[in-house]
Amino acid sequence: MIVPPGATIGIIGSGQLGRMIGMAAAQLGYRIHVYAPESGPANDVAFTHTRGAYDDAAALAAFAAQVDVVTYEFENVAAEPIAGLGAKVRPSTRSLEVAQDRLAEKAFVEALGGRPARWAPVPDRAALDAAIEAVGCPAVLKTTRFGYDGKGQARLASTADAYAAWSAIGGAPAVLEAFVPFEHEFSILVVRGGDGASLSYPPVHNVHRDGILDVSRIPAPAPVAAQWTEAAALAGRVADALGHVGVLCLEFFCGAEGPVFNEMAPRVHNSGHWTIEGAVTSQFENHVRAICGLPLGPTAATGQSIAMTNLIGDDVGEWPALFGEPGAHVHLYGKHEARPGRKMGHVTRVEPFAT
Repeated sequence: MIVPPGATIGIIGSGQLGRMIGMAAAQLGYRIHVYAPESGPANDVAFTHTRGAYDDAAALAAFAAQVDVVTYEFENVAAEPIAGLGAKVRPSTRSLEVAQDRLAEKAFVEALGGRPARWAPVPDRAALDAAIEAVGCPAVLKTTRFGYDGKGQARLASTADAYAAWSAIGGAPAVLEAFVPFEHEFSILVVRGGDGASLSYPPVHNVHRDGILDVSRIPAPAPVAAQWTEAAALAGRVADALGHVGVLCLEFFCGAEGPVFNEMAPRVHNSGHWTIEGAVTSQFENHVRAICGLPLGPTAATGQSIAMTNLIGDDVGEWPALFGEPGAHVHLYGKHEARPGRKMGHVTRVEPFAT
């Protein structure tokens, strides 16, 4: 199904990812209609918006009736009411269902030949002791749902940390993952159209600070480049197996064990923000192209070196200097309050190819 320019794209979620999808959509001649329980950065660029709960099936259906295609900007939403919107939803809720549950996600990727860290399900406190025995320590305990940017996670250096870790995640169903020795963290972003055609971006080297992405760079270091082919092939298999339409991100650890799968996001991703200025076609434009049935755009880099730095919390106060820095591409999300750990914007620096 081709959704022509002039149509309306419905976006579930009002955050900065929805905002940047909306800006790319406007460039291609589309309007956006945002659905969320609260106002957010995406509302500032929307043609209109609807306030409603993410699990309100009737409100979601009324919203979907007003748009031509529906996408989502994050996966921490109830899949069942969104599934009721039918074929308008791209990516489909199959991608949502797998990505929003760490147990389903790991089993799915393993079945396709991927290698996550050793893991064990932890449905309750009693199961944690058995999981520690099976997985060993050091390890990381993660809630199966609603964990992101370091939230819903606790580290265990030894079995003595079990009680504190369980309390730290609020006693929610979880998965225990063995700690993976690694040199680097990296992302593979792929975009897949409804016809099955797909493209991938160069591998992105990621550096985190306090569990939150700090900097993404390309080109990635040589060890990452050596694991690129295997990781990208897995990302392609995941996208095909899901019948995914749109952008999909898989995150990996690069170490002696090869590319170890960490997690995936069935949407545009923070580690792809560099593509706005640093790629021929940004991840946001390619997401719009994919969900609307348009030809995908080239994913090649526009410079020999590109770095995207998140502006987290009070970092946003650096805007006067950043605005005055030649070659700095500053993106502020319009959030009114800077809080610790909150992504307020980002800045991308592109070093042109040598002439």
